[in-house]
Amino acid sequence: MLSKSSKYAIQAVLHIACAASNKKKIGSKEIANVLNIPAPFLAKTLQELSKNRIISSIKGPNGGFYLTKSNQEKSIFDIINCIDGEHKFEECFLGYSKCSDDNPCVVHDLYTTYEKSLLLTLKNKTIIEMARENKRNVNTFENLISHE
Repeated sequence: MLSKSSKYAIQAVLHIACAASNKKKIGSKEIANVLNIPAPFLAKTLQELSKNRIISSIKGPNGGFYLTKSNQEKSIFDIINCIDGEHKFEECFLGYSKCSDDNPCVVHDLYTTYEKSLLLTLKNKTIIEMARENKRNVNTFENLISHE
Protein backbone atom coordinates (compact mmCIF):
# COMPACT_ATOMS: atom_id res chain seq x y z
CA MET A 1 0.00 0.00 0.00
CA LEU A 2 2.70 2.52 0.94
CA SER A 3 5.57 3.24 -1.39
CA LYS A 4 9.07 2.28 -0.41
CA SER A 5 9.78 6.02 -0.14
CA SER A 6 7.06 6.47 2.49
CA LYS A 7 8.23 3.44 4.44
CA TYR A 8 11.79 4.75 4.44
CA ALA A 9 10.57 8.22 5.40
CA ILE A 10 8.63 6.90 8.39
CA GLN A 11 11.58 4.78 9.53
CA ALA A 12 13.96 7.72 9.17
CA VAL A 13 11.72 10.20 10.98
CA LEU A 14 11.17 7.81 13.87
CA HIS A 15 14.91 7.21 14.04
CA ILE A 16 15.53 10.96 14.10
CA ALA A 17 12.94 11.29 16.89
CA CYS A 18 14.89 8.78 18.98
CA ALA A 19 18.50 9.59 18.06
CA ALA A 20 18.64 13.35 17.46
CA SER A 21 17.89 16.52 19.39
CA ASN A 22 18.30 20.28 19.08
CA LYS A 23 21.84 19.82 20.40
CA LYS A 24 22.66 16.61 18.52
CA LYS A 25 21.76 16.58 14.84
CA ILE A 26 22.04 13.40 12.79
CA GLY A 27 23.20 13.18 9.18
CA SER A 28 21.45 11.39 6.36
CA LYS A 29 24.39 9.01 5.79
CA GLU A 30 24.32 7.92 9.43
CA ILE A 31 20.56 7.35 9.26
CA ALA A 32 20.95 5.44 5.99
CA ASN A 33 23.64 3.21 7.51
CA VAL A 34 21.63 2.43 10.65
CA LEU A 35 18.44 1.71 8.72
CA ASN A 36 20.14 0.05 5.73
CA ILE A 37 18.56 2.47 3.25
CA PRO A 38 20.34 3.71 0.09
CA ALA A 39 21.94 7.01 1.19
CA PRO A 40 21.27 9.13 -1.96
CA PHE A 41 17.63 8.00 -1.99
CA LEU A 42 17.21 8.79 1.70
CA ALA A 43 18.92 12.18 1.34
CA LYS A 44 16.33 13.26 -1.25
CA THR A 45 13.50 11.99 0.94
CA LEU A 46 14.81 13.85 3.99
CA GLN A 47 15.19 17.05 1.95
CA GLU A 48 11.55 16.76 0.89
CA LEU A 49 10.44 16.22 4.50
CA SER A 50 12.51 19.21 5.61
CA LYS A 51 11.17 21.42 2.82
CA ASN A 52 7.64 20.55 3.98
CA ARG A 53 8.51 21.19 7.65
CA ILE A 54 7.95 17.62 8.78
CA ILE A 55 11.54 17.56 10.08
CA SER A 56 14.14 20.29 10.59
CA SER A 57 17.69 20.54 9.33
CA ILE A 58 20.76 22.70 9.63
CA LYS A 59 23.64 22.74 7.16
CA GLY A 60 27.28 22.84 8.12
CA PRO A 61 29.83 20.86 10.13
CA ASN A 62 27.52 20.47 13.14
CA GLY A 63 24.43 20.21 10.97
CA GLY A 64 22.03 17.43 10.24
CA PHE A 65 18.43 16.52 10.89
CA TYR A 66 16.42 16.86 14.09
CA LEU A 67 12.87 17.46 15.28
CA THR A 68 11.52 20.61 16.88
CA LYS A 69 8.50 20.48 19.19
CA SER A 70 6.38 21.47 16.20
CA ASN A 71 7.87 18.64 14.09
CA GLN A 72 7.22 16.13 16.87
CA GLU A 73 3.52 17.00 16.79
CA LYS A 74 3.22 16.21 13.08
CA SER A 75 1.40 12.99 12.31
CA ILE A 76 2.49 9.82 10.60
CA PHE A 77 -0.09 10.74 7.95
CA ASP A 78 1.79 14.03 7.37
CA ILE A 79 4.88 12.01 6.45
CA ILE A 80 2.93 9.78 4.05
CA ASN A 81 1.09 12.73 2.53
CA CYS A 82 4.38 14.57 1.97
CA ILE A 83 5.95 11.63 0.16
CA ASP A 84 3.07 9.79 -1.55
CA GLY A 85 0.18 12.23 -1.36
CA GLU A 86 -3.23 11.67 0.19
CA HIS A 87 -4.43 9.96 -2.97
CA LYS A 88 -2.37 6.91 -1.98
CA PHE A 89 -5.22 5.87 0.30
CA GLU A 90 -7.75 6.22 -2.49
CA GLU A 91 -5.98 3.65 -4.65
CA CYS A 92 -7.05 0.04 -4.88
CA PHE A 93 -5.36 -2.14 -2.28
CA LEU A 94 -4.40 -4.62 -5.00
CA GLY A 95 -3.42 -1.89 -7.47
CA TYR A 96 -6.27 -2.26 -9.95
CA SER A 97 -7.00 0.95 -11.84
CA LYS A 98 -10.76 0.38 -12.17
CA CYS A 99 -11.56 -0.76 -8.64
CA SER A 100 -14.42 1.21 -7.04
CA ASP A 101 -17.55 0.77 -4.95
CA ASP A 102 -19.40 -0.05 -8.18
CA ASN A 103 -16.68 -2.32 -9.54
CA PRO A 104 -14.89 -3.74 -6.45
CA CYS A 105 -11.87 -6.01 -6.43
CA VAL A 106 -11.89 -9.07 -4.20
CA VAL A 107 -10.58 -7.17 -1.13
CA HIS A 108 -12.30 -3.81 -1.75
CA ASP A 109 -15.03 -4.20 0.87
CA LEU A 110 -12.60 -5.61 3.43
CA TYR A 111 -10.11 -2.80 2.89
CA THR A 112 -12.62 0.06 2.90
CA THR A 113 -13.99 -1.23 6.22
CA TYR A 114 -10.60 -0.58 7.83
CA GLU A 115 -9.40 2.32 5.67
CA LYS A 116 -11.26 5.06 7.57
CA SER A 117 -10.04 3.74 10.91
CA LEU A 118 -6.48 3.49 9.62
CA LEU A 119 -6.55 7.02 8.22
CA LEU A 120 -7.94 8.39 11.47
CA THR A 121 -5.21 6.66 13.46
CA LEU A 122 -2.46 7.84 11.11
CA LYS A 123 -3.76 11.41 11.27
CA ASN A 124 -4.00 11.39 15.07
CA LYS A 125 -0.79 9.51 15.91
CA THR A 126 2.04 12.01 16.31
CA ILE A 127 5.62 11.30 15.45
CA ILE A 128 6.68 11.58 19.08
CA GLU A 129 3.91 9.22 20.23
CA MET A 130 4.93 6.66 17.64
CA ALA A 131 8.60 7.01 18.58
CA ARG A 132 7.78 6.48 22.28
CA GLU A 133 5.70 3.41 21.46
CA ASN A 134 8.52 2.05 19.38
CA LYS A 135 11.01 2.57 22.21
CA ARG A 136 8.72 0.61 24.54
CA ASN A 137 8.24 -2.22 22.05
CA VAL A 138 11.81 -2.49 20.74
CA ASN A 139 15.07 -1.64 22.46
CA THR A 140 16.46 0.13 19.40
CA PHE A 141 15.66 0.64 15.75
CA GLU A 142 18.70 -1.48 14.93
CA ASN A 143 16.97 -4.48 16.52
CA LEU A 144 13.85 -3.79 14.50
CA ILE A 145 15.77 -3.51 11.26
CA SER A 146 17.94 -6.57 11.89
CA HIS A 147 14.87 -8.78 12.26
CA GLU A 148 13.58 -8.05 8.74
